[in-house]
Amino acid sequence: MSDKVQVHYDSLLKETLEPMTSIGLLLVTQGRRAKPNAMAIGWGVIGSIWSQPIFTVLVRPSRHTYELLEEDGDFTVNVMPQKMKGAVDLCGSVSGRTHDKFAEAKLTAAPALHVKAPIIAESVIAYECRTMMTNEVPPDRLDRAIRDTAYAGGDFHRLFFGKILCVRADRKPAHAH
Repeated sequence: MSDKVQVHYDSLLKETLEPMTSIGLLLVTQGRRAKPNAMAIGWGVIGSIWSQPIFTVLVRPSRHTYELLEEDGDFTVNVMPQKMKGAVDLCGSVSGRTHDKFAEAKLTAAPALHVKAPIIAESVIAYECRTMMTNEVPPDRLDRAIRDTAYAGGDFHRLFFGKILCVRADRKPAHAH
């Protein structure tokens, strides 16, 4: 396991946002059964709401991760090194209902400092979050072009606004290598 240090929530935004839109990040939940599950995400927002550091993630109700977040609002968001793109792809292509993604992707669950959901030991940056609020994407208030492309099947996301309780990163974040 790499040696991680705590950093300020906004100190590694570029190192987080670039991989989110290229290889994806891994959202980890575990629910009441305490069995970690990782879901690949390519959408999210980091910022300040209610004078709190917030990481907002979007999860469709059809996803296993949605059920786990509803059971226990703790989650982590993990930035993986480029060399683990295959693990991210696997976590984005199979369901945790029928697959043990941690075992299949060869991911190691490591204890978080402030939330029940684990971080991924192989990550270069890990955000520990606790849901403060949820909100639905209202179809009738959404731009038609987005609705027609991102929601053709009608499975509209729920937004989970997670207070960032801790951010840990490798001593020398090396996302690209």
